Amino acid sequence: MELLIDIERVEQLVNLFGNLDENIKRLESKYNVAITSHSGQLKITGDTINVTDASRAIKCLLEIINKGETLTAQNIDYVINMVNDNEDDKIAKLTDANCICVTSKGKPIKPKTLGQKRYVEAIQKNTITIGVGPAGTGKTYLAVALAVNAFRAKQVNRIILTRPAVEAGEKLGFLPGDLQQKVDPYLRPLYDALYDMLGAENFQKCQERGDIEVAPLAYMRGRTLDDSFIILDEAQNTTQEQMKMFLTRLGFNSKAVVTGDITQIDLPGDKRSGLKQAVKILRGIDDIAIAQLSGKDVVRHRLVQEIIRAYERNGEKNEAKG
Repeated sequence: MELLIDIERVEQLVNLFGNLDENIKRLESKYNVAITSHSGQLKITGDTINVTDASRAIKCLLEIINKGETLTAQNIDYVINMVNDNEDDKIAKLTDANCICVTSKGKPIKPKTLGQKRYVEAIQKNTITIGVGPAGTGKTYLAVALAVNAFRAKQVNRIILTRPAVEAGEKLGFLPGDLQQKVDPYLRPLYDALYDMLGAENFQKCQERGDIEVAPLAYMRGRTLDDSFIILDEAQNTTQEQMKMFLTRLGFNSKAVVTGDITQIDLPGDKRSGLKQAVKILRGIDDIAIAQLSGKDVVRHRLVQEIIRAYERNGEKNEAKG
C-alpha cells in the first residue's frame, strides 16, 4: 500500500525528519514502512495496517510540531503508544496544554503526556492532590513547577517541600556536619528541581528570606501552614501516623501535593505505608484528588518504561502463583 500526506511548510518537514533523519528512521523501524518526501508530500509505503498506523502517528506528530514543539524520542514513542492504544484522537488535548512556568534558562514547562495533563489539572482544581505513579513520570517536577508559578503569581507566600528521611534499602551510616547537612542528601531531588526553575542565586535568596523551605518531614510536626504551597515527596515512605500528621498541617489559603510510588516502599517490614492508606481512605472526598500516573507517562530514558513494564509483568506472575 502507498499513502500520501500533504506537508504545508518546509519547517514541518525539517522537524519531522529530525537530525540525520533520526525521527523518520524511528517511525520506519517501529512500523516497518518506508517514508520518503517529494514536492511537499510524504509517501508511506508498506503493508496496509502498518501504513495506516504510521500515517496516524505522523499526523499526530505534525499536530505537535504546529504547536511549536520540537520532536524528541520521548514524544515520538508516546505518540506511537497512543496510536497502538487507539487513543491518538486525544493528542489534541495534550497539544492544547498551557505552559505551567518557565525555567531559569527560559525553557517552558508543559505536561508531556495525557496522564501528566490530568495530574496538573487535578493540582490546579483541588486543595489536596495525591499523585501516585512510577519513577520518571514527572510527579515531583511538575508539582514544583506549579508551586513556583503560584509563588510568582503571589497566590501563596511560600513554598514548602518535604520528604521523609528514609534510606533507600542501604544504610548510610554516620553523616558528618550539622542537622541540615545530615538530611540534605535526602532532599537533593527537591533542590535540583528548584534550582532548575529559579536558578541557584534566586533560590538562595528565597531560602534566606524564608520564602522557600526544604526540610525533612519531621520538621512539619506541630505547625500550621497558611498561605503555602506544600509538596510531600516520596510519600510511600511515610508511616500512617506521619501521613496523617502531614495532611493535618494544612492551613488557610494553602495547597498540598503528595507524590509517591507505591512500588518503591523502603519502610521496615513492620511499618505500613501512609500513602497506600491515604489513597484508600481519602478517595471520594471533595477537594481531594487522586491522580494515577502509569508507565505511559514516563518521560525519562526509553529504557525506564521497559524496566517498569518488566517489573509489572513479574509482579503479575508472582501474584498469579500466590
